[in-house]
Amino acid sequence: MAVPTDEEVLRPLIDKGLMTQFADQLSTAKDKASGQATGLITHAMDLLGVPYRRGGNAESTGFDCSGFVRHLYESSVGLLLPRRAEEQANSTEVIDRSELKPGDLVFFNTMKRAFSHVGIYVGDGKFIHSPRTGKAVKVDDMRSAYWLKRFNGARRVPLDSETSKP
Repeated sequence: MAVPTDEEVLRPLIDKGLMTQFADQLSTAKDKASGQATGLITHAMDLLGVPYRRGGNAESTGFDCSGFVRHLYESSVGLLLPRRAEEQANSTEVIDRSELKPGDLVFFNTMKRAFSHVGIYVGDGKFIHSPRTGKAVKVDDMRSAYWLKRFNGARRVPLDSETSKP
């Protein structure tokens, strides 16, 4: 099977005018994010369209939700997070939804258990994640009915010496 080109993957987004929307979101996220979080969000946006793969943790083969988050934090800021979404939730700082900043983790109950899905907040109520089999890395709105009903909490990963815990 031939690997699609970037243009083929992005064509539906371009045709729907979503590339401009994502560029605007990225610009907003960059304005609000710290330097390290900006790199993380930029790298995440570069992975739009990478297919979902259960247990996946590499750009070349695909990601599941927690593999996507773990890959981004390791490759963008050099932090190795735990592998599973629940472990990622337990190893990071609890924050209120109102405190979300680009680069924070957002968790959802999508499998009738707490913290069964994770994504990265990009700003303006949106998050990027690797959703499920048959889908690819994409940006979704946390304010949609589906995600609002399943929202399970927000967490912050300390990214620099100012926010690091001892």
